[in-house]
Amino acid sequence: MSLILNLETATKNCSVALAKNGKTIACKEIAAQNFSHAEKLHVFIAEILNEYNIKFSDLNAVAVSQGPGSYTGLRIGISSAKGFCYALNVPLIAIDTLQLLAKQVEIENGIILPMIDARRMEVFSAFFDKNHKQIRATQAEIIDETSYREITETIHLVGDGIEKFKNTLIDEKFVFHSSKVFPSANEMSALSFEKFQKKEFVDVAYFEPFYLKDFVLIK
Repeated sequence: MSLILNLETATKNCSVALAKNGKTIACKEIAAQNFSHAEKLHVFIAEILNEYNIKFSDLNAVAVSQGPGSYTGLRIGISSAKGFCYALNVPLIAIDTLQLLAKQVEIENGIILPMIDARRMEVFSAFFDKNHKQIRATQAEIIDETSYREITETIHLVGDGIEKFKNTLIDEKFVFHSSKVFPSANEMSALSFEKFQKKEFVDVAYFEPFYLKDFVLIK
């Protein structure tokens, strides 16, 4: 049996999930207009562990969203995850934030394009196939009317970065999943368990957030 604590703080959503063998058994999260990660993260962790009568020493690993995203949010989540791993002597697992967004959309054909708002007309984005496998590298890109013109497949957009492009990306090939806004620790459970089984861990001492751009604050 494996118990993994999953932390997602890369965007405005402060999200914590406890997973048993890859299945979420508890999730607490809040997406506040003003970042509440410093206030809520450890409160959510304590509430979940107490609710299920689980001690920190029962945890087998801690997983954290690695970015890209908010500089401040990533620092809070990753610093906390590192502290737990060091104190408990358990491995640290890093999960790509855009993959978490992509996991919220199920498609039969086409491309999933998760977007995290990077202010103005810029987003952090990547391409994923129907199996949620990344097929284009993560980029910080500015979107305009000519973006993705060369792609003929249906493009499914998801994330907090998509709303500002509804009047820009107007071709019928673009499908906006507006109800899916922020990455969540709930989607981390299966991914972190898969990495746990494969022993795909990162170095607790040297692991750094994937900022993509230095000192980006999402407001």
